[in-house]
Amino acid sequence: MSGRGDPLQLARQATAAAPASLVAWVVLADAELDAGDAARGQEAAQRALQLAPGHPEALARVGRAHWMAHRLDAAASSLRQAVRAAPGHPGFVLWLGHVLEDLGEAEAASDAYARAHALAPEAAAITAHLLAWRRKLCDWRDLDALSAQVVAAVRAGQAAVEPFAFLSEDVGAGDQLRCARLAAAQVSARTRPLPARAIGVGDAPLRLGFLSNGFAAHPTGLLTVAFFEAMADAGGGVEIHLFALNPDDGSTIRRRLHGAGRLHDVAAQSHQAVASRIRAAGIDILYDLRGWGGGGVPAVLAMRPAPLQVNWLAYPGTSGAPWMDYVLADRFVLPPPLHPGFSEHVAWLPRCFQPSDTGRRLSPAPTRASCGLPDTGTVFCCFNNSYKMNPASFARAMAVLRGVAGSVLWLLSGPGHGDARLRSAAAAAGVDPARLVTMPKQPHADYMARLQLADLFLDCSPYNAHTTASDALWAGCPVLTRPGRSFAGRVAGSLNHHLGMDALNAVDDAAFIEHAVTLGNDPPRLATLRGRLRAAASAPGLFSMDAFARDFATLAHRMAARAREGLPPAPFAD
Repeated sequence: MSGRGDPLQLARQATAAAPASLVAWVVLADAELDAGDAARGQEAAQRALQLAPGHPEALARVGRAHWMAHRLDAAASSLRQAVRAAPGHPGFVLWLGHVLEDLGEAEAASDAYARAHALAPEAAAITAHLLAWRRKLCDWRDLDALSAQVVAAVRAGQAAVEPFAFLSEDVGAGDQLRCARLAAAQVSARTRPLPARAIGVGDAPLRLGFLSNGFAAHPTGLLTVAFFEAMADAGGGVEIHLFALNPDDGSTIRRRLHGAGRLHDVAAQSHQAVASRIRAAGIDILYDLRGWGGGGVPAVLAMRPAPLQVNWLAYPGTSGAPWMDYVLADRFVLPPPLHPGFSEHVAWLPRCFQPSDTGRRLSPAPTRASCGLPDTGTVFCCFNNSYKMNPASFARAMAVLRGVAGSVLWLLSGPGHGDARLRSAAAAAGVDPARLVTMPKQPHADYMARLQLADLFLDCSPYNAHTTASDALWAGCPVLTRPGRSFAGRVAGSLNHHLGMDALNAVDDAAFIEHAVTLGNDPPRLATLRGRLRAAASAPGLFSMDAFARDFATLAHRMAARAREGLPPAPFAD
């Protein structure tokens, strides 16, 4: 990246012209950090500190650099110094909140976000962080007011908030598109694309690149590893390249991914370096498997390292970005009426858009007692992340418990005091808090073994179960969901639909509660349902990765053929 208008180049020129300028070095630190280069960002911030020891602006950038490099204690120390030196600066308190999140100091992070919000109550971007973190902590104070402020700001185009967190708001695809476009505009303003490159021609295999920070024992790795293995076995005229933004975690999943394609370790590299690696590999179609989720690198995609770029799998919504050409979906999760809420053209797969690790073998289930479950009674579960369990979804689950005597709700333990807050909410809803059983996060094999003890998964709205739903179904636990009006609210419904179990897709909350209560009070009927699920999961269809790989490769070739003809991207029917 170079040239007139490039923020990084301009910042470097400014420090060269005025090496004694504190402001110039702080601006350069920001530019380097925005470019994904923590080391150079820290160097610039340290130069600023040399010019003005103890200056809060310099200290804050040093803290941000440490945070990006995952030196969390050092980051917290620098940011606390910055906050003490400038206690009225909401941005420094906000950054400290991010670091405290990653340190696992959940309640302290919430306090930091609340303080930042108090310092700048009209700043919707800060409000959005407080809102998202309160959702994670199941701290529902002022939730409606905070949400209304954030949604109004997005609709008015007044604030760019994190699109991933915005998926939890009860809005439609149009509002999600507005949110994503605001975020994409900020990235575009500070990013210069690489020179254009045409898609490959001739008899060489089509080079498919996949960019993710989840190529490990991570939901993305778990969903994709068997698919990549099937692609490698099938050939299909494609060559697989995985660009891992995360370091090697030594897991079995990572080893399997190494064997399924060429894996490029690009962890901790600058955005420019990652884009250059993708370009050097000659990638024809680049699939973004992170999008606006945490750890994603939209700036890399904005540089256009590949001729065609596709939004797929990990971010359940539109990128809103001009640098993304297609989104991969199926007709349930993204029906044609939702297409106007997407900036990308839709490439519809003939089966569910979500693959799964069909190489998993389930270990024997533990005893109910060892999991804290009662010896008898229906076990409802909801192992979604805590931010999906909003007041409406919780009220729905409590209605089910009140309707099924002796039943329990098995939950994934949340951060901070989230579990205690849910127990208090249960008591307020007239349900004995002891009927909420929490499970700390487990190694994946242990988690899957435990899932076999659950009788019925009660999903959340508007952001429902995705990888978690796939896990439950693979373990033989039916998933009751209420498909919504956004991609993020229709994934579990798509899984049910492609299993032939549409009866578990409730049309509204009343139907959801009625169906759950009926099943919970009729163990033989629930056992029959579980038998149907096991038969459907073992039949060719949803969990057939060989067929998924063939469909995926066919669609990739169709997109490439259109580009070779000089035609712009357009929707592809399955």
